[in-house]
Amino acid sequence: QVQLVESGGGLVQAGGSLRLSCTASGRTFSSYDMGWFRQAPGKEREFVASIKWNGGWTTYTDSVKGRFTISRDNAKNTLYLQMNSLKPEDTAVYYCAGGTLLYGTFHPSGGDYWGQGTQVTVSS
Repeated sequence: QVQLVESGGGLVQAGGSLRLSCTASGRTFSSYDMGWFRQAPGKEREFVASIKWNGGWTTYTDSVKGRFTISRDNAKNTLYLQMNSLKPEDTAVYYCAGGTLLYGTFHPSGGDYWGQGTQVTVSS
C-alpha cells in the first residue's frame, strides 16, 4: 500500500512557474510508473504527464509539451512536475497517481494510488 501527498500548488501570475511535488510513503514507489492529472472546475479529470518507474520514458499531453517537465527521485520517494510559462487555462487541482505506462498510455491503478490533490491557480 502507498500513500501519495501532493504539495507545491499556489497562486501564480501568467508566465510564472511552480514546482509540484508528490511524496509517497511505503517501499513500493520505485516499482510504479507515475503520472500527473488535473481537474478544472466543471471539467473531467485529464492526463497531464507520466514517467516510467526508472525515469527512462516520459509522456505529456500536447497542451503542456515544452512547458512542463515530469521527473522523479526514487531515493526520496518523490515525483515532481516543473511547470513553466503557466497560463490561466492551467488552473486546476493537480493530482499524482501510480499506475502503468504502457505503449505510450498511462493507466492509473486507482484506489489508494491517488493523492488528495493540490490547487494551482494562474491569474491573467
